Amino acid sequence: MRKSANVVVEIAKRFGSELCVKCKGSKLLCGKSRCPILVRYYHMLRVSNAVGKEMQGSTPPSVFVGRAGYPKVNVGPLLPPVHGNTEIYDLPEVWIDKAIDEFVRIRTMLVRGKIRIRVDDVDSPVAQKMVDIALSKSSMDMEVVFKKRPKSVVVLDDDVQPYGPSAPIEMFNYASEKWDTKMEKVHYDTDMRAADALVYLYREDVPVSKIQRALSVGAFGVEKRRRMVPTRWAITAVDSTISLYLLDKVKDYPTIDDYRVYHSNNFENSFVVMMIPRAWSYELIEAWYPNTVWNPFGKEIFMISDYEKYNGRWEYAQIGGCYYAARLSVCEALERERKQAKVVVLREARPGYIMPVGVWQVRENVRRALRKNYASFDCLEDALKHAQRFLKIPIRRFVNNSALLSEEYVQRRIEDFR
Repeated sequence: MRKSANVVVEIAKRFGSELCVKCKGSKLLCGKSRCPILVRYYHMLRVSNAVGKEMQGSTPPSVFVGRAGYPKVNVGPLLPPVHGNTEIYDLPEVWIDKAIDEFVRIRTMLVRGKIRIRVDDVDSPVAQKMVDIALSKSSMDMEVVFKKRPKSVVVLDDDVQPYGPSAPIEMFNYASEKWDTKMEKVHYDTDMRAADALVYLYREDVPVSKIQRALSVGAFGVEKRRRMVPTRWAITAVDSTISLYLLDKVKDYPTIDDYRVYHSNNFENSFVVMMIPRAWSYELIEAWYPNTVWNPFGKEIFMISDYEKYNGRWEYAQIGGCYYAARLSVCEALERERKQAKVVVLREARPGYIMPVGVWQVRENVRRALRKNYASFDCLEDALKHAQRFLKIPIRRFVNNSALLSEEYVQRRIEDFR
């Protein structure tokens, strides 16, 4: 415990957390059921003990492009010390039903290699290798020699899914696999804009996570303008671009004719999606309980929201990538039904949500909610009463913090006067 306590102290000092320093992971002064730092550290420690300066394994395939020092950043492959089909290690679309400990175990098995290059150096041998990995159709056997033994460093990031130990790379080789033919097509189309490439691949049923990976290594776009994109930026860029493409179609559809409530709950996050029979507008409201990831020492529930009306928004949402991830899922559902609606997504992040896992869980939770049967109502009040069944916070508090729900009480439609 002494070694793990020292790790907690080191990380806590970095984040300025006096409470963590006093706790040292054993007293649970934060109120969580388990120390998030130790949960991740113990998983990473097992991997670190199994990995030396030389490592062999099968990348899912997976790559990571950092953002520190941009435009000169660390890029490199992610791979576990196991061989075979490791696709599940980097495929968010299949993670939503896993327990958080199982998810952390899988992700911390991925060892990150780092090589520093400029984002515009896309013709370099290293950049070409990143493209080869990112566009691979299946897992690739790989051998890596690190400059030093990979080190376990706990990083808390709500946009990017976690990974395991990391170290600079001396050299690496891999057994090339066939590329995904759809991504290969747009990679070699050097006249196609990156945004058009993303939409084309999405329409061809390429998983969003794979599109994000390929965009991050600069695999798409007009030839002279190709750049590598930090992974966390690429995730949001793909969510935003595809949702805007879908939204252009959604706005031409008729509105729904009832009030709807959808629900999903996983990773100690409860999501309620409310659809109202109006023209398109969208809002995400997040409620963070005390002792959760981004409200660790607060005494009260903290709420934050962002919204857009029919004509969209021009500023980046203060909620961050979660806003665009949820919007993509909402637009997918409306486009499937050929309908439009006013949509409000309510999120409760509860104390059991002990560590950030990435915006993928917002996208996949909302997706899952919108694939289920919904409850239909004739009025907003009945829909709100039903939504309360899935929330611990009084629904009126969400209404009071919502721009779009609040306006329902002051706006009237023509039919209201009949």
